[in-house]
Amino acid sequence: MGEFKNRINVTINDRNYTIVGEDNPEHIRHVAHLVDDKLNELGRKSAGLDTTRKAVLTAVNIMHDYVKLEEEHERLKQEVKRLKDQGE
Repeated sequence: MGEFKNRINVTINDRNYTIVGEDNPEHIRHVAHLVDDKLNELGRKSAGLDTTRKAVLTAVNIMHDYVKLEEEHERLKQEVKRLKDQGE
């Protein structure tokens, strides 16, 4: 399709990765930094975990946060709809 893709080099868990995406490079770096922070935080709390277990638990924690935000977003959309319907 010929869409422009950014190739951004980032470091996560002391390893270098090239992330390819259409988003702004600063956004990609920011997301990578957040993932790195989550991995490091988990590593400090559970020093005995190997890299794979840290990565899986980090993914589970991030997905948990994402699902909670989706649920809150849906709740807020319903609340906005209810308030609009009340005002009509």
